[in-house]
Amino acid sequence: MRTPDQPVLRDIVLIGGGHSHVGVLKRFAMSPVPGVRLTLICRDTHTPYSGMLPGYVAGHYSYDDVHIDLSRLAEYAGARFYRAEAMGIDRERKRVICRGRPEVPYDILSINIGSSPRVNEVEGASDHAVPVKPITGFNNRWLALLARIENHEGPLTVAVVGAGAGGVELTLAMQFRLKNELKQRGKDPGQLHFHLFDAASEILPTHNPKVREVFRRTLAERCVKGHLGSPVSKVVPPCAGYLAGGKRRHHFRCRRHRQCTEPSPGESGCVRGKARPTAG
Repeated sequence: MRTPDQPVLRDIVLIGGGHSHVGVLKRFAMSPVPGVRLTLICRDTHTPYSGMLPGYVAGHYSYDDVHIDLSRLAEYAGARFYRAEAMGIDRERKRVICRGRPEVPYDILSINIGSSPRVNEVEGASDHAVPVKPITGFNNRWLALLARIENHEGPLTVAVVGAGAGGVELTLAMQFRLKNELKQRGKDPGQLHFHLFDAASEILPTHNPKVREVFRRTLAERCVKGHLGSPVSKVVPPCAGYLAGGKRRHHFRCRRHRQCTEPSPGESGCVRGKARPTAG
């Protein structure tokens, strides 16, 4: 840890609380570098570990189990922690422009703010779908859905867009949790229906055939209806969507889980507010 009497020879500024920056803070805590001042800028004081998200959704982990306290970690590493939103970067003057606080000077700058689904590419998705990232926003909507279960009567249909590892895991986790919630309230879990959509012709396209076969059987046993080779082209209320070619699917809550893009400073060097810090 840098002591107050040590001169600052180099300022390293980290924007975002992603996995890489968590690792940097941990390394600095274990092996500080004399003369280096570390600063973390992040909108949130807690960052989620995305690998544990399905377990959290399924009810196996608590909120605290899957989140890292960035302010405590920064303190442990001897770093400054600024809870603020980075709005832009002045590369000529080497300054990070923040909302609601003075500019932050840097010698070395690192950006690790995670990815966000490109929901604007599907008509109606930004208004009627729930992107998984940023995870904070997803969690708020997930908690709201759990609250709805309290008084909900009749069928409930959930659709997940994206049949990669994250989409498949999240589908099974949501189904597990919601069925348990319905059972605990004396309601029929058979009223719950899940659909999994993907433009690809296979689930888990980056995994080997044996893994795909295991999860094909699991999804079938859990009565998850797959719609492969079916890119979603439109989402409209009340809870309905169109597949490419105009085919309509009714009553689905569409959670986009694919086509993520890493926000970049771009030619102007600006990081906009919609590029939210997430942990992977």
